Amino acid sequence: MSIPQTFIQELLSRTDVVEIVGRYVQLKKGGANFMGLCPFHGEKSPSFSVSPVKQFYHCFGCGKNGNAISFLMDHAGMSFVEAVKDLAQQYGLQVPENDASPQDRARALEQREKQVTLSDVLEKAGSAYKKQLKKSSRAVNYLKGRGLSGEVAKQYGLGYAPEGWRSLASVFPNYEEPLLVESGLVILNAEEGQDDKRYDRFRDRIMFPIRNVKGECIGFGGRVLGDEKPKYLNSPETPVFSKGRELYGLFEARNALRDQGYVLVTEGYMDVVALAQLGFPNAVATLGTACTTDHVQKLFRFTDSVVFSFDGDAAGRRAARKALDGALPFATDVRSVKFLFLPAEHDPDSFIRAFGKEAFARYVSEAVPLSRLLIDTVREACDLNTAEGRAHMASNAKPLWMQLPDGALKLQLLMELSDLVQLSSRELTDLWIPRTDNDKPKRSKSYEKNSDKSNEYKGYKRNSNKNEAFRPPPSGRGLPASRADHATRILLGNMAALEFLSAEDHALLCELPAPHGTLFTWLESQLHEHGPQPWVALREGLQDHEGEALALKLMADHEMDNPVPLSETSTELRNLLNRMLVERIKTQQTQAIAASKADPTTLALYRELQARRLQLEAALAHVD
Repeated sequence: MSIPQTFIQELLSRTDVVEIVGRYVQLKKGGANFMGLCPFHGEKSPSFSVSPVKQFYHCFGCGKNGNAISFLMDHAGMSFVEAVKDLAQQYGLQVPENDASPQDRARALEQREKQVTLSDVLEKAGSAYKKQLKKSSRAVNYLKGRGLSGEVAKQYGLGYAPEGWRSLASVFPNYEEPLLVESGLVILNAEEGQDDKRYDRFRDRIMFPIRNVKGECIGFGGRVLGDEKPKYLNSPETPVFSKGRELYGLFEARNALRDQGYVLVTEGYMDVVALAQLGFPNAVATLGTACTTDHVQKLFRFTDSVVFSFDGDAAGRRAARKALDGALPFATDVRSVKFLFLPAEHDPDSFIRAFGKEAFARYVSEAVPLSRLLIDTVREACDLNTAEGRAHMASNAKPLWMQLPDGALKLQLLMELSDLVQLSSRELTDLWIPRTDNDKPKRSKSYEKNSDKSNEYKGYKRNSNKNEAFRPPPSGRGLPASRADHATRILLGNMAALEFLSAEDHALLCELPAPHGTLFTWLESQLHEHGPQPWVALREGLQDHEGEALALKLMADHEMDNPVPLSETSTELRNLLNRMLVERIKTQQTQAIAASKADPTTLALYRELQARRLQLEAALAHVD
């Protein structure tokens, strides 16, 4: 779905960011702005500022900032389109769509209306299940026996589907309604020559409502009270529910994820609810399916740290391998992915009850990093004392290593793998990514002829290995005039890099003065809405945008070049952003010192900024 930029600007002009943020954060007037405790990280003194004049929020602690749309995306976990629709509905606006025929728009409207209707049906069923839970002493005793309180059961909306084949007939007077089948609540068994048979999908089960990030009921999971099979039963795939994209408990855990600093991914509904009861409200669960890249991408919208929890048996190891595959494309240098393996006889629920909260927290802190699991996985059954075993390991490692995004982690793993297979990192990459004749650097005739002159080719002699990596700028185009220009050019040419930037990086770029800041904000909205796009597509979308002239200037002659892979620019971009972050922190330190005259508590913020600045400067020192 493409939303016109003019509508987004109109929507933001009508939206009061103070009102939107104020629904989630307690704000107090402080000078020209409103202040509160940041909802994106834990803090004791308010550093979260909302400007009614600029219609912008900013946290001086963690760097999060943006407008009303980005707040709903970051805080409520909505996509860009979902946030726009949510705000438009609040302000009575109809979201228009570009590039769609009347027939396509009619179908899209029909689909959205059906989704709303299905959610209403599921909400009604969920309310009925909650009432049935109060009536069933057997179901209540089961939950009490599992150590759950009424408060947690209420928080997660637990219910009970009673025995009987057509209990929902008392909830929905028209039991023949097709929506009951389409929502997954009722099963239709049609046999040729006989009347259709309809009956409830969920019977005699504890019911766990599954909610999307907006809090809408999109499906259910049901657990038996005894040992019958199947133990768990999920809603089928519907227009509002996809097991490969949704996570149980994410809506309920969204605030705890920021407070705890990480998300704990488990394998069952009961694990999530029990862990919340016992002090770990930051747990979620996959829905009877392996963890997918969609799951991981959704989690990283809420936190930069993910801990997968699995049983220590063979099935748990297999599940961990699938989760590893799903996490690899998102394992950037600023994100943490770990794997927790419990003793084979325990799941998280039973372990924490047997050994206590502190023991479980210790297991979490000692979880296996992604890098270690990758090494252990690829060396399994490989005898590294033989050439054959080392070659086998190199073959196992290639598909996993290739999935990693470019960065320091990927380079470090390359060196570690190189040591284990007894090849140099260059030999290993040449083996995995063979060079073609076109990849080999070419020297001009004049360079070959005069290679003994030290300054003939940008100061490099013929025997210098640096000349192979040097790439002079194309004719008629110099380097960007500023760091902001340089970052803009890299990201316009490699839009996918935005997915791997940290929250600190995003804040830095979007805070830049116009047109740079507005251009980066637009780029982020395009990424959320359409995914990574090539420059030629971005160029079309930039028409009439205030950043269009800057983008066209920086990307002049881009179509004439061979696109530069992100692998060749990632280090350059990281160092560039680090230098920009240092300058930004210096400004924030100056502001903190000035504010300390009225509020001495801001000196703590100054010390935090100083520690981060020293960290960045140390990283840059290695480069310089």
